[in-house]
Amino acid sequence: MIDASSPGPDKGAGSPRGSWGGRTGQDWALDDPSIGDVVVSEDDIGRRIDELGARISADYQGRPPLLVGVLKGAFVFMSDLARAISLPVEFDFMAVASYGSSTRTSGVVRIVKDLDTDLAGRHVLLVEDIIDSGLTLAFLLRNLAARHPASLAVCALLAKDSAQTVPELAYVGFRIPPDFVVGYGLDIAERYRNLNCIRRYAGPVG
Repeated sequence: MIDASSPGPDKGAGSPRGSWGGRTGQDWALDDPSIGDVVVSEDDIGRRIDELGARISADYQGRPPLLVGVLKGAFVFMSDLARAISLPVEFDFMAVASYGSSTRTSGVVRIVKDLDTDLAGRHVLLVEDIIDSGLTLAFLLRNLAARHPASLAVCALLAKDSAQTVPELAYVGFRIPPDFVVGYGLDIAERYRNLNCIRRYAGPVG
């Protein structure tokens, strides 16, 4: 019988998030030449999400938001963010495509998966992983606003300094340089989403 209250022989009490037995599970990344420097550390992400959660909880007091996550990149961030919000939030997801397997956006945005929820009269908080050119976000905001939500705001984990077509962002985790980054949900050709931090992509540019 397993005692759930005990950390067990391999899982240390007080281990950092994502660790197991003192190992972070990221050893596979050490020898990958495509993974560059750390841009935002796991600890900094955790602290900033706690701050964002507290702000959102205060701002939406009495009107719990519907969190709309943009797949696939925002799923890790949205999961942690939701648990940092002290309100009974609801969830929905949509998926859009503009990159494919490249590191450069095509400039053409298409909806791959639409929402299941009627947004009319709802307080909608769009959760994004990263704002790059701003074209995808502008498309999403136009699309969602046409569904007549009571309010519509954006929470983005990352915003690049190079972004030029960026609508006003209510909540931003970090401003970063214009490098292509991976980790914590962000990918290149579906790889590196499970890195526990944000790192510069140093591999071939598509």
